[in-house]
Amino acid sequence: MARIRAAFHDPDGSRYGIPTFWWRGAPAGFATRRQLRDAGLRPGGQSVAAQVMWAGIGGVRVAYLYRIDLARPKRVASPRQRQAISRALRARRICPSCRVERPYYIPRSLGECLDCADVSAG
Repeated sequence: MARIRAAFHDPDGSRYGIPTFWWRGAPAGFATRRQLRDAGLRPGGQSVAAQVMWAGIGGVRVAYLYRIDLARPKRVASPRQRQAISRALRARRICPSCRVERPYYIPRSLGECLDCADVSAG
């Protein structure tokens, strides 16, 4: 119960501007972006409806809440979009120096694969 703070209980929004609840204290009908995603939903253009605040490492932490009844289903990428994404991710694995496809993404800081970067550095 150490995370529950009376200072974070503001259901009418008079103190923080929007309804605020403590950790695990939000009423049913609200969800975070991650919870919406796990349920196959997205905020769908709605603004933040409430927030959860708690004392965390480094200070006060905040998680924004959205209304579940206003959420929309997640959009699904078309086959052409999935194909384009696949090509773009593959291009990130091809070294521009040796033209070999690597099992990892080429580091942008080096601009080439680790083998080519070792050769040019040594």
